[in-house]
Amino acid sequence: MRRKIVAGNWKMNKNVIDAQQLMIQLLSYKNNNTTNCEVWIAPPSLYLMMAKDIFEKDEIGVFSQDMSEHESGAYTGEISADMLESIDVNGSLIGHSERRQYHGETDSHCNRKIKLALDKGLIPVYCNGETLEQRKAGQHFEVVKNQTEVALFTLSAEEIKKVVIAYEPVWAIGTGETATPEQAQEIHAHIRNIIASKYGQEVADEVSILYGGSVKPDNAKEIFSQPDIDGGLIGGAALKLEDFSKIIEAFN
Repeated sequence: MRRKIVAGNWKMNKNVIDAQQLMIQLLSYKNNNTTNCEVWIAPPSLYLMMAKDIFEKDEIGVFSQDMSEHESGAYTGEISADMLESIDVNGSLIGHSERRQYHGETDSHCNRKIKLALDKGLIPVYCNGETLEQRKAGQHFEVVKNQTEVALFTLSAEEIKKVVIAYEPVWAIGTGETATPEQAQEIHAHIRNIIASKYGQEVADEVSILYGGSVKPDNAKEIFSQPDIDGGLIGGAALKLEDFSKIIEAFN
């Protein structure tokens, strides 16, 4: 069975006291409630070791928001897969639309990062999705197909089963806009079909694909009920336990 996952991307938010408080609240919630999905967070890198200390029994998955395509060396400000592995981080987001937009990341960069992550036993959460302009031009299927093939098609069948994909329509991130459940399902099914075309349906059916576009407590259940949507990569709503817990409960 595919993993069901609700992952919170904290982006560049929370000072250290507020971050610690939210982690403790999240741990208490997880320990006192039955959840029918895995719960992951991607806090700022500065807080990764604190998160691993708080979630010492791996109740919550801890992920970096990014990692370097280089193994080591003179890359000031970068964080390597080795460093993440050495503190028992579970994995890393790779190719988030904000990394693409503000830091010029390409699908080729993502491919190198994904392979490095897998080599170190980390779970890559590969983010893809189209812009509003590409959606309006009817290019969304082709854009997502190219992103998927360039970033993932050098992997073996066993490797791709370890990748989690997060489809994030860029036009629905932080805008309040949300793809309808039907629009999201259509692209999720498209991504699964792309994987099946190379690796076969059995492999494709093992890959978890998350939706990442303004998921909120009031729309999570309908989105997660779609057959090819295996959870969500949550932005703003992950910063408040009240909202994040309601999204987790959409799987109950």
